[in-house]
Amino acid sequence: MTKGRRCLRRRFLFFGLILSFQILVQGQSTYKDVPFVQEFSVKYELDLQNLPATVMLRNAFCDRNGIVQVLSSSGLLRPRGGQFLFPGKLALDLSSRPMRDKNINAFGLYKDQFVYADDKAVLSNAWAGKLYAKHSIPKVKIISGDNNFGFLITDGINVQYIKDSIIAWKADFSDSILDIKYDQVQNQYWLLSSKQIVLFNPKDKAIQIVSEGNNFTCFALARKNSELLVGTSNGYMILDANTKKQKGDFYRRLPSNSISVINEIENQVWFGTTEGAFKLNAEGKYDYYASKRWLPSNQVVSIEKGNDHSILILTKGGLTELFLSSMTLHDKAMFYEKQVRERHIRNGFSATLVGMKPGDLSTGFFENSDNDGLWTSMYLGAEAFRYAVTRSKEALQNCRESFEAMERLYSINQIPGFPSRSFERTGYNKGDTPWRKAPEIDWDWKSTTSSDEAIGHIFAFGAIAELVDDADLKKRAIILIDTLMQHIVEHGMYMIDWHGQPTLWGRWSPEYVNAFPLQVGDRKITASNITAMLQTAYRFTGKKIYKEKALELLNKHGYLENLMRPMSTINRAPEQSDSLSKILSSYWNHSDDEMYFLGYWGLYRYALNDTLKKKFKESILDHWEIERPEKEGAWNIFTSLTGVPNFDLKEAIWYLQKYPLDMISWRMVNSHRNDIEPIPANFRRQTTKEVLPPSELHIQRHNANRFKLDGGDLGSEEFSSGDIWLLPYWIGRYLQVISAPQPMK
Repeated sequence: MTKGRRCLRRRFLFFGLILSFQILVQGQSTYKDVPFVQEFSVKYELDLQNLPATVMLRNAFCDRNGIVQVLSSSGLLRPRGGQFLFPGKLALDLSSRPMRDKNINAFGLYKDQFVYADDKAVLSNAWAGKLYAKHSIPKVKIISGDNNFGFLITDGINVQYIKDSIIAWKADFSDSILDIKYDQVQNQYWLLSSKQIVLFNPKDKAIQIVSEGNNFTCFALARKNSELLVGTSNGYMILDANTKKQKGDFYRRLPSNSISVINEIENQVWFGTTEGAFKLNAEGKYDYYASKRWLPSNQVVSIEKGNDHSILILTKGGLTELFLSSMTLHDKAMFYEKQVRERHIRNGFSATLVGMKPGDLSTGFFENSDNDGLWTSMYLGAEAFRYAVTRSKEALQNCRESFEAMERLYSINQIPGFPSRSFERTGYNKGDTPWRKAPEIDWDWKSTTSSDEAIGHIFAFGAIAELVDDADLKKRAIILIDTLMQHIVEHGMYMIDWHGQPTLWGRWSPEYVNAFPLQVGDRKITASNITAMLQTAYRFTGKKIYKEKALELLNKHGYLENLMRPMSTINRAPEQSDSLSKILSSYWNHSDDEMYFLGYWGLYRYALNDTLKKKFKESILDHWEIERPEKEGAWNIFTSLTGVPNFDLKEAIWYLQKYPLDMISWRMVNSHRNDIEPIPANFRRQTTKEVLPPSELHIQRHNANRFKLDGGDLGSEEFSSGDIWLLPYWIGRYLQVISAPQPMK
């Protein structure tokens, strides 16, 4: 086993999602961080340098020794190399020279050992190689064995039952046999064709037609062999194995209805299709695995039990080992912490890795983002909360390095108090106009900074000022809060760029804000954010100007009314409105949600008085209520700041647990699925009645619409977990709604 895989693989303790909660004295719940099931895939792509491009994969099995073999049209293959995020290869199996000389046409697992069929016999290298049962079918396609070394084999038309090299029974079928399953409970074989299900009893050599139909494709015995699950080109049905009668309705509300594989593995039913794989979960829903996040291709050929509770999913493009690892949220956090440090730190910023060849992390480069300051603020905030919880020296050093990047945003340009969007060395084409030459040699800085950067900065600097007991960092964070807010206040509630004019989105003045119609969301978000920013500045600098300005905006200019306006009133601007109002209100802006919740830390925690704090709580809860269908982990955990007993902790933990370890931007498609319930088009752009888990959606930050069913690309980017996952987790730890990792009893 590779070192990388050992880091992730642990013995699988149990199936299912474990949620354990403890009620605190103040009425809020705490999630007890016990191990849960974390899935990840190790993929093996075809070694096309040594295999023909036309090679066809047939099935894959794992024997009792943990060895995986794959039968292909070019012979037996073995997975080579491969670890999480670094695919291996499916290459020719060179381990047994005698086997390479045989014309192996069929392959199976019998008593946890590999068995093969060539043009002469069923054979195995197990049992000291003594198994050699002769037959007379030149091209066997399917093998199935019973309890006493009897085997039923077929090429699709000719069927033989062989035992001790004697052909004990044979028959011809007019409809090609697709699969054979042995029923250990009843000591009988089930045979499937596209139109029939047939039973063969090896004791009396009798056959019985059990069911007839059309478009059968695959089947499996399940639930202690009491049921037969039969796949078709349009869903599946269940037969009672005893009565031979259909149970219930035909199942067609599936992620994909074109079923190619069914198998029950450790009491879970798995399905393979032409559009990925899925399994039936404990809630009666389906967990969907598609795209190269999970599979080399979506056309599934076979699904079998792998080593150490893994699942082998063979596709036309290669093999996946789907691992079911036992880890706590803290284990997951440590994995993500390493991901950020190894691949996502650029000049101290938390950056996205872009420009990758599909999924190849070694080919990417750091992105210069308009939002370097925002994403880094969120990561910096996460590390500040981590330090407050753990007093980790590593977390403190991470804070220092990212804080220095944030601090330099203010010093690299010549505008007092103005934060750059980003900075980078001179010397290559950055491709857009906001870049300006810095006074320092060899450096450029990015202008046009917006309000989402500003609220992110104040959030992170406030967290450091309050929570990090490093005197130097605390002092410098307060200086930056003061620097930014002094610039905004002195310039009439604007951020003024290099040309002496306000930036497009750095505007909080009453004449700008109150010019919008009441239902335009910018009126509410801007009032909410600037109040939070001024309160934070007053809390840590003690300068009365910030308190006075906050109260002036709240009371004289209607900002309290703006921010208290119910979320249900936010909608499209009236037809007679100006063009900007119409543009800003054409649909729900999820970037605003991110800005709101980052601002809620300073809005509620640093409220100027108890009366305002009560009102701000009301506003936060009103917003949270409308966000609840998204099950957004960060928004639920931020809401717990208010002390409200119900803040959907269960859904927040679901979000954190279900977020994939693989943060590459694979293309994910769900719009074709029949197991989701669409709803009419609406202002919030919610597409379905229930949101899908993060493991089935493309990677997206908190400013995206979680109801977007299709998205991502061919794996050209890897996102940083710093803002996406680590921020909600470490805030949850600090607010004590997520416990430290708990030992298993």
